[in-house]
Order: sequence, then C-alpha cells, then structure tokens
Amino acid sequence: MHESIVLVGDSIFDNASYVPDEPCVTEQLQSVVRDGVDVSILAVDGDYVTDVHAQIKSLPTKVTHLFVSAGGNDALRHGRRLALEYQTSEDLFAEWAEIQAEFRRDYRAMLKAVLALGKHTVVCTIYDAVPGIAKTELTALSLFNDVITAEAISSGVPVVDLRCVCADASDYSPLSPIEPSSQGGAKIAATLNRVFEEHDFSSDRTSVFT
Repeated sequence: MHESIVLVGDSIFDNASYVPDEPCVTEQLQSVVRDGVDVSILAVDGDYVTDVHAQIKSLPTKVTHLFVSAGGNDALRHGRRLALEYQTSEDLFAEWAEIQAEFRRDYRAMLKAVLALGKHTVVCTIYDAVPGIAKTELTALSLFNDVITAEAISSGVPVVDLRCVCADASDYSPLSPIEPSSQGGAKIAATLNRVFEEHDFSSDRTSVFT
C-alpha cells in the first residue's frame, strides 16, 4: 500500500520563510521517512484552527496520514484579552474560561472534520519554550494545550508534544522567535516520523511522543 503524509495547520509546519537557505519541516520530514513515502503540505503560515477546514478540502485522495499542528495563532489572537488587568481574580478566571471554551469548540469541530476523512491522524501541542516568553504567557498557553490533549485523548489519536520536542532556544528561528529553526524543524520531523513508524493506528488509543 502506498503511503502519503500531509501536514496541515500553521507555520510550525509551514516554516520555509523562517529558515532561508536551510531545509524546512516538510523537506526534513521527506528526508527521514522511508523510501516510497510522499510528504506534502497544506499548512499555511498564520492560519487558525478554523482555517484547517479549508485546507483539508484540497487533501489529495490517496493520503494515508494527516499531521495537524494548529492553535498557536489562536493563542496569539487572544493574547491581548489574556493580558488585560482585571479587578478581581474571579473576573480573570471568567475571561480565561470563556477563551478556553471558545477554543475548545473550534478545536473539537476541526478535529471532528479531520477525523471524518478516515485518515490516520496525529495532532501536536503548542510549544512553549519560545525565547523571551513571559510567565503569564506560559500559563496562558496551558489553557490551549489542555484542550488539545483532552480532545486528542477523547478521539483516541496520538499526540506529538512539541513542548518537549522543541525545548531549547536554538530550536526557534532567529528571524521570528515563535517559529521553528532548522534545528527545531529537524526535531519535529524526526518525531513525526517516529509516530508514523511506531504508532498502532488501529488501536484508537492515544500515545504521546516527545
């Protein structure tokens, strides 16, 4: 059976413009998968979770595996709301709860649409070792990662935990600290290939790859 991998989501995969003269994640993954496996990309730099619906409309018919990395731009979009000063802690947690509920709704709908395609599916968390990230931003990201892991477990799909994969400052592009560098991309590609080779997709059981 011919196997084909497609990457959907955001600039975690679509990082070519942030690693000029170096291989991007798609190229790095193609270089490590076994012979005969095709790797292509539909992910778009700057896209949100809701944009994945449009991406998968262009999915090649013969694809066997889908890797999804989405949610980081949603976190950035909500950054101002998360950073506002609130009169009471109750107000703060109410705002956080609203943001998380909105993201959960969008992520759940996206994952449902992806799984409806009947392909082997893998999701990624949002990495959080970005150089210069503030403690408040780190805490806020946990709201989004909690949703991603919970929805993955509920759906029985494997998770690539990018928080562990890209843990060093050099894993991030000097052109933009929130994008993977060539080094970070190589780590991501190697982990994606591990999932591709090692996970039993017939089990409907969530495994976490780091």
